[in-house]
Amino acid sequence: MSARRERDKLPGVFEGFELQMVETAGARIRTRVGGAGPPLLLLHGFPETQAMWEKVAGALIEQFTVVCTDLRGYGGSSRPASGPDHATYSKRAMAQDQVEVMSHLGFDSFRVAGHDRGGRCAYRMAFDHPERVERLAVLDIVPTYEAYARADMRFGLGYWHWFFMTQPAPLPERLMAIDPDGSFPGGLLRAIASPEALEDYRMAWSDPEAVHAMCEDYRAGATVDFELDRADAGSRRIGCPTLVLWGARSPVGAWYDVLEVWSAWAEQVSGRALDCGHFLPEEDPAATAGELAAFFAE
Repeated sequence: MSARRERDKLPGVFEGFELQMVETAGARIRTRVGGAGPPLLLLHGFPETQAMWEKVAGALIEQFTVVCTDLRGYGGSSRPASGPDHATYSKRAMAQDQVEVMSHLGFDSFRVAGHDRGGRCAYRMAFDHPERVERLAVLDIVPTYEAYARADMRFGLGYWHWFFMTQPAPLPERLMAIDPDGSFPGGLLRAIASPEALEDYRMAWSDPEAVHAMCEDYRAGATVDFELDRADAGSRRIGCPTLVLWGARSPVGAWYDVLEVWSAWAEQVSGRALDCGHFLPEEDPAATAGELAAFFAE
């Protein structure tokens, strides 16, 4: 069986979910759907896949039709070729994929939660497709513009990969291939991910095309995404109710007044810190699921 087919199986993960591969205008998106009720889209972060939601998704399917996808370039989704402007991996392009996935599934509007890079895709979706996003949750991020515009030595040392992965190809891609399981990016997750999820992540970061796509995601963040955010900063805000969650022991929780930052970007903001680090759905799945369930049920 091919590595891609093994990756699609995810044995022991997502019991009761149906696997689909959804063709969008720009990519082929690995998608899982389970449960019943209002549609809720869950988007993962770096260097993960939809498998990061395994425990949270299982807790939400009694209330919602839960859709878990891999962002383009990640996991079991396709890896479109990128150009010099990196726009192929902009959050605008990623958001368009996800809107098309939800349309394919029959959902004209929906709720969406995103962690890390998925959160950046989710809030760009709320800007670009306000008629589609009913409620938004972002996990352990501030907007890309805010992160770069406020960057200082503490940020550069703590989020060094934001600068490393944006370097021209193939430098970061080659260095990431040296020891992806033991150091970067696998070292971020060995202590917190389930064996099944970790294997799904490992098959992605062992694929040179996926590693290049991840770097392109970060290159887009420092260029296209930053400029899209800058155009919105101070001129418009996200209109739908927005939940912001972050880890009390994450850099985001240490560096920012998170609710104050987001109040400049969204009109109706609420949220709190959870007692964990950056990877909320894996470090504290019960609290994460509880917060999302309460917010999206309103």
